Amino acid sequence: MDGFAADEAVVVLPATNRPDVLDPALLRPGRFDRKITMELPQQSARIDILKVHMRKVPVQSDMDIKELASMTVGFSGADLANLVNEAALLAARDKSETVSREHFNKAHDRVIMGSERKDLLNPAERKRTAIHESGHAVVALFLPDSDPVRQITIIPRGRALGMTEQLPAEDQHNYPENYLRTRLAVLMGGRCAARLECGNISCGAANDLEQATHLAKMMVNQWGMSDKIGPVHFKTGTEHPFLGYELTQEKDFSEDTARKIDEEVRRIVSEAEQLAVRTLETNRATLQKLIDALLQKETLDRPALDELLASTGRVAAANA
Repeated sequence: MDGFAADEAVVVLPATNRPDVLDPALLRPGRFDRKITMELPQQSARIDILKVHMRKVPVQSDMDIKELASMTVGFSGADLANLVNEAALLAARDKSETVSREHFNKAHDRVIMGSERKDLLNPAERKRTAIHESGHAVVALFLPDSDPVRQITIIPRGRALGMTEQLPAEDQHNYPENYLRTRLAVLMGGRCAARLECGNISCGAANDLEQATHLAKMMVNQWGMSDKIGPVHFKTGTEHPFLGYELTQEKDFSEDTARKIDEEVRRIVSEAEQLAVRTLETNRATLQKLIDALLQKETLDRPALDELLASTGRVAAANA
């Protein structure tokens, strides 16, 4: 950092996603002492970013860019650029002169869930996938504090056999405990639906269990959401952003506390499972109709879900 004269207008801008491992000598006053955190763009910023990337794309006049921005919560600038590019490619494949809302919806699904796989599921797997995704959807639809369900599909994409997509109504940064417990119940909904409808469970819920266990551990270890453990913060492993595995940190708690943490994590996940079961049993007719509709149509969007709920005489909590 030395060697620059006072009258030379040289500005050095470094960038890193691991500020915690930088040498403190770099961060002393007069060096890299000003820090700017680049967060993911909020809705207003996403609108502006989309406008930039859509300038050279012939978009249909009825395209609502604000609606598109609301569908892309959590997208980075690169994700938004990829979204517009994918929509343009889909329009070109369809030999369409303009990029329509349908093209953007398909591009959104591809960015979120991956490309459709050509391998078809056998009838038994297809039905079990429909049951699993319907379980997620019913719990999400009828529990308060749940993010709205945008779409359910049993079309294989990427490594997933199906997906229930939820989109938050707005950007959110602070998650209350009731929201997190609802999220846990939604994650357990697919597994619980399989047990109710098939009488057994399968390995298809492995990712759901992984997410639920990780979320419950965060609630207990870092967010003080366990009365038994109390309002304390315990260090655990941290995921390495480059290598993708968890780095081991020295524990700052006893083995007895570790046992209590395990018990609390198990209790929180079990309570979420029980909540999911109660919700599914209460709405068993809706669950069956949703399974039948998925087997017939393979993909259900929000209007189709609302129509199905109206036919059963039920009102989703997410719409209340």
